[in-house]
Amino acid sequence: MAELGLCSRREADEYISRGWVLVDGQVVDVLGTKVLPSQHIELHKFAAQVQAGRVTILINKPVGYVSGQAEDGYEPAVVLFKPENHWVGDNSGIPFSPVHYQGLAPAGRLDIDSVGLLVLTQDGVVAKTLIGENSQVEKEYLVRVSGHLKGDGLRLLNHGLELDGAKLKPARVWWQNKDQLRFILREGKKRQIRRMCELVGLEVVGLQRIRIGRIMLGDLPRGQWRYLAPDESFVGGDMDF
Repeated sequence: MAELGLCSRREADEYISRGWVLVDGQVVDVLGTKVLPSQHIELHKFAAQVQAGRVTILINKPVGYVSGQAEDGYEPAVVLFKPENHWVGDNSGIPFSPVHYQGLAPAGRLDIDSVGLLVLTQDGVVAKTLIGENSQVEKEYLVRVSGHLKGDGLRLLNHGLELDGAKLKPARVWWQNKDQLRFILREGKKRQIRRMCELVGLEVVGLQRIRIGRIMLGDLPRGQWRYLAPDESFVGGDMDF
């Protein structure tokens, strides 16, 4: 079910236990039931209703907040999710509700010294899309740097560097202006951009994430949040970046 994109593995266990999964039109409520590739799996309307009620939050994270659990005295970005920080420009039509705190978790990291677009979601499908093992969703960053770039540094940033003993996926990196680079990545190792820059003689002095897939940070003010609208998606369609 997770591989088909119907739900996350955790959600699949819940739906099966509740009898909300049908295989070839028959209810399957036993965990671990084997299903052949040729069989048709679908979710009961109750499961679809539960999924439709789950929300995804977009936050413009300031410096000084961690993405996940609180650490070293720093608060997690989820504390910014409160009515007084709700952006007036949110046109999703989704009203704020305390139930939206339940199961809300970050779908990706943005380190404490970085700012910009951070996603929190209740939806396992969204989380899998953004941070699943086979995710190909682009993340775009504006990166202010200091130092002196090595002769072949720009080529290496695009492809050729290793971190933690593994080769990095090809990236797209170019100069935005004389002291700022633009990065587009399809992976997210811990402090990846900062470590990449160090390998080519640069120091990151400012980092902002401005896009995840098709979703732009846009005019969302620092420290505020909005809902992902029902007609928005991180993937699908064509966009010219």
